[in-house]
Amino acid sequence: MPDTPNLYAKLTGRELLRFVGDLYSLPRAQMAHRIDELLRTFDLADAADETLDSYSHGMQQKASLAAALMHDPKVLLLDEPTVGLDPKSARLIKDILRQMADRGTAVMLSTHILEIAERMCDRIGIINKGQLIAVGTMDQLRSLGKAGETSLEDIFLGLTGGAEEAEIAEILK
Repeated sequence: MPDTPNLYAKLTGRELLRFVGDLYSLPRAQMAHRIDELLRTFDLADAADETLDSYSHGMQQKASLAAALMHDPKVLLLDEPTVGLDPKSARLIKDILRQMADRGTAVMLSTHILEIAERMCDRIGIINKGQLIAVGTMDQLRSLGKAGETSLEDIFLGLTGGAEEAEIAEILK
């Protein structure tokens, strides 16, 4: 799922999910139930029969994730899944992704919002200038940082050189 949904604008939300269900050859009875379930879960039921081009960015983001979940995947690869979402919808997405991971789905996401990565991820990779420079659990990453660096943001800045810039910004206040 990309950070900017690229959906078939003239399909309705319901048609999008039916289309994806057809791509995965889901049985019709199962598909109808799954579509209704996803539309309710993502609070899209009232707009289910409106075209996707009439949806807000947040609604499109939720429709895109609903489409990605249509076939109950074993692997999810997401880029900035909470971009453009209101706090309630962002929390819903995070809760769904955490539940899926707890059930055994491999959920991989890229995000610049380090708080999301820190709270949601079992393992975290830190990329700097296109290179993977650290990977591990939060406890493992904490052992790489300086004493007192406990948040992922502090660890990231310490490992990538951003800590000096933060100190300079603080001095300039």
